[in-house]
Amino acid sequence: MHTELNELLQSASSARAELAAQLTAEGTNTWRLFHGSVEGRPGLTIDRYGDLVLIQTFHAPLAEGEEAAIADFFRASIPELVTVYNDRSAGNSRIANELSGAELEAAEAAHIAREMGVDYYIQGRHAGQDPWLFLDLRAGRRRVMELAAGKTVLNLFSYTCGVGLAAAKAGASFVMNVDFAESSLAVGRANAKMNALPTRPRFLHSDAFAALRQLAGLGQAKFVRGKRMPPFPELEPRQFDLVFLDPPRYAKSPFGVVDLVNDYSALFKPALLATAEGGTLICCNNVAQVDRDAWLDQLQRSAAKAGRPIRAAQWIMPEADFPSSDGNPPLKMVQLSV
Repeated sequence: MHTELNELLQSASSARAELAAQLTAEGTNTWRLFHGSVEGRPGLTIDRYGDLVLIQTFHAPLAEGEEAAIADFFRASIPELVTVYNDRSAGNSRIANELSGAELEAAEAAHIAREMGVDYYIQGRHAGQDPWLFLDLRAGRRRVMELAAGKTVLNLFSYTCGVGLAAAKAGASFVMNVDFAESSLAVGRANAKMNALPTRPRFLHSDAFAALRQLAGLGQAKFVRGKRMPPFPELEPRQFDLVFLDPPRYAKSPFGVVDLVNDYSALFKPALLATAEGGTLICCNNVAQVDRDAWLDQLQRSAAKAGRPIRAAQWIMPEADFPSSDGNPPLKMVQLSV
């Protein structure tokens, strides 16, 4: 009945066989099972988080019987599988399909996903919209784990603090996670408590602009154009060996505007100044239409203008469960030696 869908799932599963074996061998049980925009079904994504398989649609809802067909297909390799389906094809990507009874209970239950030796709490549904761990960022977390031992790490726009936890697990000497959402930091704290970490991360509830300007030595005024700013934690200037900058596409607050298309430099300059001489700054841009070479050129010009030129740049590509048809995935990550 769902032959075409099954064929697409089988093709995706075969393409991931080598990666799945590698991830399983390293103790990872979470990855993208199906990336519809490249694998034949735009708008459909299927992610594994341990025993939870999260199905999401962004263009149109699943047809009748397709959720069951997906569950049946993956249950062969994940016998303990629990599926949750979130239809996010409505405006603003809001979840449109209501659940009740046992389905809602399963969707709101806590699951534990493991990635590179770090455990993360996952819920199929919670107060927010997005999963608590973005899987395309695994390559970034992997790079942080390779670099973090003995280093001080600043994780900006940390969400549920996956990058900071990875750094702490890898032996960073100090980790600061910064996010404006206390609910996201609460998940990060719970994750940190669940793991045996050699370093206990710090969780800072703050607007990123306010925190960054202070850490960079630029200062954050309490009054701007005659208006009192909202309260913010007061910080001493400090530079870090490794800074991870992963802002949302667009956000506005009294402290500033995050705009990855038109003004990445507003965040990049203070993040650069908060990076120690000879350190590493990893920048992310998740806007598909931004050309990565033009973006890197913008970062290089901004760094030169700030008097902190980039010495070397290296792209970090998402892993094989996030295939790209043209070699230019929507999520761009670049490691800068500064």
